[in-house]
Amino acid sequence: MVDIQFNNDELVILKNSQRKVIPLKELSPKLLNASNNERNLYRISTSGYGIHWPLNDEDISIKALFND
Repeated sequence: MVDIQFNNDELVILKNSQRKVIPLKELSPKLLNASNNERNLYRISTSGYGIHWPLNDEDISIKALFND
């Protein structure tokens, strides 16, 4: 199970019992400059591998963030 949320300019990812907080300025200029609506419209792949933001044309690998 993967859940994401935004806390100001940070991305918070909850994966199983792990929690990761990543500053958007280190992760993605597109997400840093996105509106709340653009940030909150995302899809998590069915495999749980990545997150896609269609309005920003941005993809982030969950696996890479957790160093799996």
